Amino acid sequence: MAPPEFNGITPFLLYTIGIVTLGPLLFGYHLGELNAPQKVITCKVDEIPGYIALGLPQCLPMNAFEWGMIQSMFTVGGFFGAIFSGALATNFGRLFTMKWAAFFLAIGPIAEALAGKMWLLALGRALSGIGAGAATVVCPLYISEVSPQNQRGFFGAFTQVQINFGIVVAQLLGYFLSTSGKWRWILASGSYIAGLMFFGLTITPETPKWLAANNRPRMARGVLQRLRGKNADIREEMESWDMSGEAEEESLLGPPQGPRPQKQANMSIIDVIRIPKYRRAVIAVTGTMMAQQLCGINSVVMYSVAILGKIMPKQAGLITVVVSAANVLITLLASPLPDKIGRKTCLLISISGMGSASAMLFAGLGQDIQWLTVIAITLFVASFGIGLGPVPFILTSELVGAEAVGAVSSWALAGNWLSTFLVSMFFPILNNVLGNKVWWIFAGVACFWAAFVGLFVPESKGKASAEEVWGRVRHA
Repeated sequence: MAPPEFNGITPFLLYTIGIVTLGPLLFGYHLGELNAPQKVITCKVDEIPGYIALGLPQCLPMNAFEWGMIQSMFTVGGFFGAIFSGALATNFGRLFTMKWAAFFLAIGPIAEALAGKMWLLALGRALSGIGAGAATVVCPLYISEVSPQNQRGFFGAFTQVQINFGIVVAQLLGYFLSTSGKWRWILASGSYIAGLMFFGLTITPETPKWLAANNRPRMARGVLQRLRGKNADIREEMESWDMSGEAEEESLLGPPQGPRPQKQANMSIIDVIRIPKYRRAVIAVTGTMMAQQLCGINSVVMYSVAILGKIMPKQAGLITVVVSAANVLITLLASPLPDKIGRKTCLLISISGMGSASAMLFAGLGQDIQWLTVIAITLFVASFGIGLGPVPFILTSELVGAEAVGAVSSWALAGNWLSTFLVSMFFPILNNVLGNKVWWIFAGVACFWAAFVGLFVPESKGKASAEEVWGRVRHA
């Protein structure tokens, strides 16, 4: 009996998306893994320092600056992973690049868990960051290229759903294992998930779009038919593929119905800055990716236990887990919104909500109002899940053609990781110096990015190609 097919959504498609999004899940996991066990790892608990199995120290003494550096090393690795993975994905394939990402995501946690010195913990975080940086470039691209056109927004949101779920897993393990003898298991757990991802990728196909663009149309058609179901009509989807001359000679669509779009030469990261038609997309996508982090989401993800600990020390860890879990649910429920109300609308709602939540956090923390602080953090992460979380990952493949998507993704995710570094490195320092006033900075930043989205980001909902998106912008 054949597996069920629903509007081009098959069990095999769901399997591929499930395996591929383990990369974003690990990105979220590593963002949140050091939140709960911070005091235990840095010897800030009332226990006598000692040694555990394998002669490893019970904790690693660190001050606020050193701890910020350890947190930010993940983003340093992510920056380099993002920069180089776009070219790898364009030239060698999405699948090849994701396997290398899984490799780094597997060895990084091992180094973290076995760290006896601060530098080894930093190295492990950097290696994990390389894998996560590559995953956040390639996984959304893969999902966009295998998803049915009318479901791209929905499936594109799964990147952020999995990021949020990874944060929840890290926070949950942190809640139960943040003790001197067990915190290393929190760091090691990422390697098990990465191993599952690597082996799952061995039976995951390359995207049909990349195969067709690289002279393998027969294989591309076979993969697409398998993804959509054996009875699905895939002719219209194949018509939109970019093919070289050799691939066109091998076309499986029958007699030509008209001129077919020719494959353009792949664009480098320099080309997409130099050529005006790509430069607009680089600005729009990189800006939204930077807004995703600079509006302050990781100040909550990485430091929520420390933030809430000021006014509710006993409940901080549990509240963090509950809020993170609610974020997953909200992001999942909001996943149809980009296809219903539009990408740009979702971004503006999201940024406005996060800016308002920042102002509420200033008031709640400043006046020791527990209920207002909890509501503010919940609004903060919920607003993020509506727009800034999922939409930037969707935009890249919609604002440029296949020839430039890898290069634009590299610029966008490099900006994203640089912004993540700035927040993770300097938030604890600014929080110590400015106290609650740091939230006014995030509120002001949100106003800036709302204006940016309004001016520079086009609406891509329902558009069949990048040319249609930018063509309508020019004639608006």
